This record gives sequence, C-alpha cells and structure tokens, in this order.
Amino acid sequence: MGKSKPKTPPEQPGQALRPETSGAGGKTAVKPGMVHPERYSEDDDRDLSLRPQNLAEFLGQASMKENLAVFIAAARKRNESLDHLFLIGPPGLGKTTLAQVVAHELGAEFKVTSAPALDKPKDLAGILTMISEKTVFFIDEIHRLKPAIEEMLYIAMEDYELDWIIGQGPSARTIRLPIPPFTLVGATTKAGNVSSPLISRFGITCRFSFYELVDMEAILRRSAGILRVPLDDAAASLLAASSRGTPRVANRLLRRMRDFAQVRSSASITRSVVEDGLARLEIDSLGLERHDREILKIIIERYNGGPVGGETLAISVGEAVDTLEDYYEPYLIQRGLLQRTPRGRIVTALAYDHLKLARKDHENSGFLF
Repeated sequence: MGKSKPKTPPEQPGQALRPETSGAGGKTAVKPGMVHPERYSEDDDRDLSLRPQNLAEFLGQASMKENLAVFIAAARKRNESLDHLFLIGPPGLGKTTLAQVVAHELGAEFKVTSAPALDKPKDLAGILTMISEKTVFFIDEIHRLKPAIEEMLYIAMEDYELDWIIGQGPSARTIRLPIPPFTLVGATTKAGNVSSPLISRFGITCRFSFYELVDMEAILRRSAGILRVPLDDAAASLLAASSRGTPRVANRLLRRMRDFAQVRSSASITRSVVEDGLARLEIDSLGLERHDREILKIIIERYNGGPVGGETLAISVGEAVDTLEDYYEPYLIQRGLLQRTPRGRIVTALAYDHLKLARKDHENSGFLF
C-alpha cells in the first residue's frame, strides 16, 4: 500500500484558494481559480455559526437586550418558563436569532415553525402535546395565523391547556388536555395585523429598530472573525453604511466582499475591494440597491414625486404590495427618502438630492421642497 498523502494545511485568511493538482513527476502544481472541495465544508460550518448563541454575543438593540436579560434571569431563579415574548420588526433584524438566544439562555428546548405551516388546529395540537416543560416555541409570521388556530392558542398561552373536541354531532364533547408550561415567541413584521386578544396574551414585547452604524461595524467585525477573513476599519465603516441597518444584509455583503477579495488575491477586505464590490452589486453609499432607486425614480418621473398609492406603485415596479411595504419602504422611510401620507407615497427633498434630480413642487399635496 502507498503512503497516505499528508493533509494540506489550511490557507491563511484572505488568501486566494488554490488546490493541489498533480504535476509532472508526481509533484504538485497550483492552478489559480479553483478551490478545495473540503474548504467549502469549512466555510459552510463557519457561515452557520454567524448567529450569536447568547445575549453577550447579540450585538445592538441595547435597551431591549438589557431588559430581556433581567426577565430571563428572574425566570431562571424562579425555575419557571419565561413569559410569552412578542417580537416586532422588519425582516433581517434578528427576531429568529433572538428567539434561539432566549432558548439557549434558559437552557430550554427550541421548537420553530411559521404561521402558514399551521394549516389545521391538529397541527398546533401535535406540536404542543409533544413539547417538554419550559420549551421555547417560536412562531414566525404570527400575523398570518388562521382564526381557529389562534383561538386554540389563547387557552394554551393562558392556562397551558388545549381544547379538543371528541366525537361528532349530538354526542360530541369537549375535553381539555394539559400541556407543559412553555414560552411562546411570536415574531411579526406587521404588528397591526395581529389581533388585540392575541397581543394582550404576550407578557413581553420587544420592538426591533434598524441598527446604528457602530453596532453594524461591530457585527461585521465579529462575522469577519468567524469567517477568518481580515476586515480593514475603513472597509468595515463603508460596509456598515451600505448594509441598510440590517445584520442579515451586512453578513450577505460581507460574504460577497470575501469573494471579491479572494478573486483579486487580496490578503484582506480593504476599502478598495468594498468600493469595487458595491459598484458591481449596484449598491450606493446609502445602501440603496438598484430596485430602491427605481422605486424613487418611478415616483418622481411617472407621478411627479407623488402622492401615489401602494397598489399602483407596486404594479409600476413589478412587485407585490407586501414586498414593497415589508422590504423596500421601511428603509426608504427610515432614511428620510420616502414618506407615507393618507393620499399615498411621496418622495422627499433628500431623495431628489441623492438621485441628483431636479426637485418638484407638490402644490396639490401640500408639500413644497
């Protein structure tokens, strides 16, 4: 038998990935532009670990996190399940991650589902009858729960029991099945669509806001450390400013900048790498993507700056109304580029300046820029 091939040491962070290939005389040669298959598995493992595991690693949202730490510590001292938790905020700000962190801090089991996946009451009953005590049960998009399931959830949240009907017709009867005390974590991007009876049953409400630049830079540095790719301070600042105040966007951009750095054989992610990468991805200095700018330009050019209704605008840009309202508009409004009025959407003076377009007078709407 031949001798086993010695294991190739891993590349240093930021180096271009070049695997060994057989050359003349049994020697190894390097071919640029190829990667080790095993390196993909390593990266996958590190990408999965970008989510923080405890409150200390969960960066940003300081006030909310401090209060939640108190509630978790109190529940652990009483050896009780944490009160039900309601998470509100735009996509990508860490609602699912925070639910996992809460379960980890409590040392409890974590169950996850989404409201659209709960089609019938028996689906919810099947989950709740199988959970263990103090389990953290996470329901994403909780505003989309069906009425029958929501009504079953009321009793489960308050009394830790399930109403179940046995039999049919005149012989039907209702029994109550006990379930272990648990913590329901409901997440939504549309708190206004959640019924008041359901909201009132949550003891803790956490409202996420877009992250500050300093928090975004800290998140990027943490993720870069996990991915083992050096990130310059200037590059981190530029990436943070272009990440829409959203950790999910920041981590996605960081991975793409890592790709650009490796192709350029750059030892680290520098500002020049980020500038070139953002230009290729058509992301500007405010973090606006091409579609964001198209939304603003359509309002300005087709509707004289607004007002324009949500459905009309959605048709004009070729997006669903929900996508427009949940993904694009929150950041545009938060950056002061767009306003919602009773008559519709209106772009602001800042949008004209950013797009370098001539301003228009909104005489009919009462807005003058």
